[in-house]
Amino acid sequence: MQTKLTAVALAAIVVAGTAAAAVPASAAPAKAEPTRCHTADLKAGFATGDDAKPEMQQTKKQTQAYIWFTNRSKRTCTLSGFAGVDMIGAQKTDGTWSLARSSKKPEKITLKQGDTVDFSITLLPVAKSTSQKEKFVPAKFLVTPPNETKHFTLEWPFGGQILKQDGATHPGTYLNPVGL
Repeated sequence: MQTKLTAVALAAIVVAGTAAAAVPASAAPAKAEPTRCHTADLKAGFATGDDAKPEMQQTKKQTQAYIWFTNRSKRTCTLSGFAGVDMIGAQKTDGTWSLARSSKKPEKITLKQGDTVDFSITLLPVAKSTSQKEKFVPAKFLVTPPNETKHFTLEWPFGGQILKQDGATHPGTYLNPVGL
């Protein structure tokens, strides 16, 4: 009888051990990957430090302006792609200009609470003496984070004017992906 009980006890231990071995040690709940940042998660603005200001007074080469996004939410989130940028002009003839995208490939950027990332807008400034129909005078920028539909309205703080190429195939004014 004792041999039978020992055999049953051993069988129970083997079955329990097999069942325990079948559950991997890494069965702890997996940490969820961060989801994309929404407009409500972010704040935005122009970088205005001395090294970030576009050289709008020179007219011989392109220059860059930088727009930043800061994660103001309490969660980690991601941004990937291009922001939508529409410039609204100060002149009656300017209208709205939706900026073209560069050929650069976007990368996925992870933003923890308080982290900031920027993107650049390449601009082609022109002289004040350029005819009105050939220049665009920026007043406001409507900036939509990647994959979102709500935008931020930013006042253009740098002055100057840009060569108007809103219908060009490869304009001298365009935007780069977030993080590049």
